[in-house]
Amino acid sequence: MLSCVLPIVLVVFSNVVYQICAKSIPDEINPLASLTITYSVGAVFSAVMYFVLNRNGNLFQEYCRLNWVPFVFGIVLVGLEVGWIYVYKAGWPVSTASVVQSAFLAVALIFVGWLFYKEPLSWNKIVGVFVVLAGLVLINR
Repeated sequence: MLSCVLPIVLVVFSNVVYQICAKSIPDEINPLASLTITYSVGAVFSAVMYFVLNRNGNLFQEYCRLNWVPFVFGIVLVGLEVGWIYVYKAGWPVSTASVVQSAFLAVALIFVGWLFYKEPLSWNKIVGVFVVLAGLVLINR
């Protein structure tokens, strides 16, 4: 049970701090310039945590196992980060932006799961899509 709950707690906590940080980027700085620091800190922190959690680990051996994913993931993460910064610079409230994004993401991922991962597309999920869309109408009134 704890192994299922802790990762979700980490994701929720990190997302809350993430949204606070994204909304707090000063208007005077170019978001991409800010992200150079963000990713430098992230790279150093990732390396430190790798060695903390893998006492005898060999980071270069790990790199030999890479495929295309970390490279595309890096590009996509920049798009995600700069997108959020621009969302807040455009004036979206934290409470609304996250809900709207999450609702559209949930709907999109239902279809991604069905198309790419052969996850079943049940009537419950289809009805859920309409409930989510109705919720978006209500939250944006």
